[in-house]
This record gives sequence, structure tokens and C-alpha cells, in this order.
Amino acid sequence: MLRALVQALVLAFLATTLVLAAVPAAPAAEALDIKVGYLRAPKPRNAISLIDVPADNVGVAGAQAAIADNNTTGKFLNQRFTLEDVLLKPGDDPAAAVAALTQRGVSLVIADVPEDTLLKAADAGRAGGMLLFNAGAPDDRLREAECRANVVHTAPTRSMLADALAQYLAWKQWRRWFLVVGSHERDKLFAEVLRRAAKRFGGRIVQEKVFEDTGGSRRSDSGVVQVQRQIPVFTQQAPDHDVLVAADESEVFAGYLPYRTWSARPVAGSAGLIPTSWDASNDQWGATQMQDRFAKQFARRMTALDMQAWMAARMIGEAATHTRSADPKAMLEFLKGPSFALAAFKGQKLTLRDWNLQLRQPILLTDGRTIVSVSPQEGFLHQVSELDTLGFDRSESQCKLK
Repeated sequence: MLRALVQALVLAFLATTLVLAAVPAAPAAEALDIKVGYLRAPKPRNAISLIDVPADNVGVAGAQAAIADNNTTGKFLNQRFTLEDVLLKPGDDPAAAVAALTQRGVSLVIADVPEDTLLKAADAGRAGGMLLFNAGAPDDRLREAECRANVVHTAPTRSMLADALAQYLAWKQWRRWFLVVGSHERDKLFAEVLRRAAKRFGGRIVQEKVFEDTGGSRRSDSGVVQVQRQIPVFTQQAPDHDVLVAADESEVFAGYLPYRTWSARPVAGSAGLIPTSWDASNDQWGATQMQDRFAKQFARRMTALDMQAWMAARMIGEAATHTRSADPKAMLEFLKGPSFALAAFKGQKLTLRDWNLQLRQPILLTDGRTIVSVSPQEGFLHQVSELDTLGFDRSESQCKLK
């Protein structure tokens, strides 16, 4: 009797095994491939200081670091992130580059290109549903009169940088500014928002002077002697002032100002005390581990552009994690919503201004060796976010997303 029972159980087990073997195994969930483009233009290499000459991979290295971070999380969600680097050569059509990316299935693009190139790329990508992340262009008009509904901005605006500096100068009660402006268009745009910032935060420009770019070699053997004579004479007749503020995005003269002016005054703006989204000296809020990780991977320190690209790629990663999708429209809705916040080693979580798609962020004030301060400064209050004291607020914005 017992033997018969055992035989029956064995036969039942064998039958079940044969049935299960005949059933095809359920396929594993297919990985979600999230392709990210990186559209960039060549960088000028005419910095005053050799240590400021940009690396060939500046910006894109930050995006690569963030893609690696995204994949660390993505492997648990069956998401796979890849980055496609596209370098626009002089004369290349950005619309053609966007079309080529679209054909390769790329609908999320980090852009580090001049403002006009960015607008052409955004307009070309709109029909295909492409979402771009502006990591390089600081122009306020891209967030105001020329804002686009398919462009998110991780680069701070010139007005954000100027306001950050002006708040600190107000806190220090350095209210009398001697403003020196370069002769190039970008310099004039920075000067414009510096004037605005002075009015907003109690600064007074006692004199404004233009430094003309006359060309010539900056690194000739006689250069140090010429500069040492030229800068004191250039600044000699300025009225009494607390600080010299330089607007020199073109990097023609500002680097020569510290320690060479006629009067012993601090320099700020494009040299001296510089407002920036990131600096290699930042070691606060866990930034040291980010700095060390980046240096180990790329054998150099992280720049502001690297961080702006890193933030863009991490925003894509955060959106993909929460939406479980690679759809640009769904991602943008999440990023604009109240659930989105980005941790970026800057003391507080970053969020997106839904009226012009600019990333709110603290601005570091650095002397190139240490972080001197961080804006917004204490006491500058706002009804929604103190970060909105930097740049154009909702009530001031001209943006109508389209």
C-alpha cells in the first residue's frame, strides 16, 4: 500500500515537471533605453590664464558623470541611459544635427551652444517632440522674450549671477561701484544686468568706463610690464568707490585688474570675486565626494559648465525614475511639478520655475581658491522661494512659453 502511494506521488511529480517544461518561460521585462544627446560647439581657447583654457571635454564630462549616476539607479528599474556627443563645427546647421539625432531615436538633448544656435535647434526639434536642456547659454532673453516651451535651463542667467553678487556687496555695504565694461556684445549684456542689480539692491555706480579690446598678444614677453603700467593709468581718475565691478565675459582684461588698480579696492564680477554655479574649490554639502569622483574619472577638476551639464542629465534621470518613461512630454510635466527636486551639492534642493523653465539654484561667490559666500544672502526674503530673489521673478517675466 505504501509502495503504491509513493509510486503515485512520483508519477504525479514527473507529470507536473513535464508540463512545466513544455510551457515557455515568460520573457524578462525589456529594458527602457533612454538616449540623451549632447549638442556642443567648440570653445574659444583665448583665456588670459593658461589654467582657464577649457578642456576638450568641458561640459560633456559632467553629462557623462551624471549618465553613470543615472545608470546606477537605472539598473534597479531596468532603465539604461546612453549619451551621444555631437560637436557642431563652424558653419554646421543645428537643424540638420537635430534631425539626425531624431532619426537615431534621441528626443532628449543637453545643449551647450550659443543662444542663436540654441533657438534654431529648439525650433527644429519642436515638431518631433524634442526636449532640450540649456547647459551653457546665460542669456536672459532665452528665458524671457525668446523663451521656448521645449527648453529647460540649467545654466544660471546673467541676471541671476549679477543679483547674487549685488546681494553680497549690499551685505558688505560696498555700495559705491566703479563699473568697467568690455567692448564686446556679451560684456555689454552682463553690464546691463549689473546695472539692474545695483538698482535692486542699493548699489550706486559712481563711474562707468569701457575697456576697448585692441587685440594683440596677451602672452608676449613684455605683456606683464605693459599691463602693470596700463591698468593703474586706466583706473587712476575714478571717483572714490568701494569696489571695482568688471563685465568682461570675453576675457580680455578683467583677469589683469586685481592688485593692479590705482586705488586699493577689491575687484568683483568677471574677476576677483566671481559669481558662478560651481567652482572646483566647493567642498560643502557633500561636494567633496562629487569633486573627488569627477577628478578620478576625468583627471581634472569640475567646472561650472560640467556641473550645469551634470544637473541637466540628472534631471533627465530623476524624471525617468519617477515617470518610468522616456517620453519628453511626461518628463517635462514632472519637472515642472511640485514633486521634482534635485540634490546638487549646493546646500538646498533645486526646483524649476514653471513660468520660464529656469532651474532655481544658489550661486556661489568664489575667489578661485575658496567659496567666499553663497547667495541668496541672509535677509533677502521672498514669498515663494528665496532663490527667486536671483534673476527675473514671475511678476517681472516677459516669457510666454510657446
